[in-house]
Amino acid sequence: MAEITASMVKDLRSATDAPMMDCKKALVESDGDMQKATEWLKQRGIAQNAKKADRIAAEGLAGLKIADDFSKASVVEVNSETDFVAKNEAFQNLVKDSVEEIFKGNYADVDAVMASSFGAGFTDAVAKIGEKIELRRFATLEAKSDNMALNGYIHSNDRIAVIVLAECDSAKTADAIRPMLKNIAMHASAMKPKTLSYKDFDMAFVESETVGRIEAIKKENEELSRLGKPLKNIPQYISMAQLSDEVLAKAKENIEAKLRAENKPEKIWDKIIPGQVARFIDDNTTLDKELALLDQTYVLDDKLTVGEAIEAAAAAVGGTARVVEFVRLEVGEGIEKKADDFAAEVAAQMS
Repeated sequence: MAEITASMVKDLRSATDAPMMDCKKALVESDGDMQKATEWLKQRGIAQNAKKADRIAAEGLAGLKIADDFSKASVVEVNSETDFVAKNEAFQNLVKDSVEEIFKGNYADVDAVMASSFGAGFTDAVAKIGEKIELRRFATLEAKSDNMALNGYIHSNDRIAVIVLAECDSAKTADAIRPMLKNIAMHASAMKPKTLSYKDFDMAFVESETVGRIEAIKKENEELSRLGKPLKNIPQYISMAQLSDEVLAKAKENIEAKLRAENKPEKIWDKIIPGQVARFIDDNTTLDKELALLDQTYVLDDKLTVGEAIEAAAAAVGGTARVVEFVRLEVGEGIEKKADDFAAEVAAQMS
């Protein structure tokens, strides 16, 4: 048996661009013969993997696994280069196996998964399927006590998976609201929240978004005006994070001044002011309603936010509940897809 040196591994890696551990294994299998080792890698498609590494994998599938007792759930995103491959049975099985592995394992990150024996399955999949395939991300949530409720949802196209976790006052409440959490997961699937609450926003982010979002509403009003439709109120702010006690007090003063100017009797102000303050808050929290799950208008009851809906569901069974965490994975989200330029590709091949 030939001795496999670090130098030999390095040379084979330079020649094939294959991963270091695969180079070492190829040399062991080939008794140190560089040519046979190269062939061994090529036969398994490993030598070509590096060439695929700079391709963009923005298609693929999501996976969801929920424990039978709803104590734990995992989601994964596995990417491919084309939607065609995502319909491949071997690829679909890889996604199923991946979510099962994540669910039962205790992996810190994607690198840890790929360094495990399970990670070798991705190398094999590239060789068999013939394009770049990668485990992009995953997450696991656990209901660590009887007072916690968990549920999830995967969209029918298998491209969006969501888990929602809530903390309740009792195990009874947790059991009762679990179906509601699936509805909230479905809501999150459709409405694309980025964070749990407006309280999670960085104020620098809120301030940077303010002017542009207000200008967008002004432009929208121009179109509404052209179409003869009701205009939206132009806000001063975009998030509850900006609505301090002082801001709300000033808004109330302005409402009172308007009622006074309209000669509305003061004895009916208390019936008018709360609704107008609520409208002011609604108009001035557009960022929250777009990006924060608990502050979004609940799709199954547009009179409530998601946060209010979960509170109402818990109150209906005599308890309390609040969503404390959620995970939403959508295939390809945030990946900049490469625009194919066929003419440039042909020119490059002819040069």
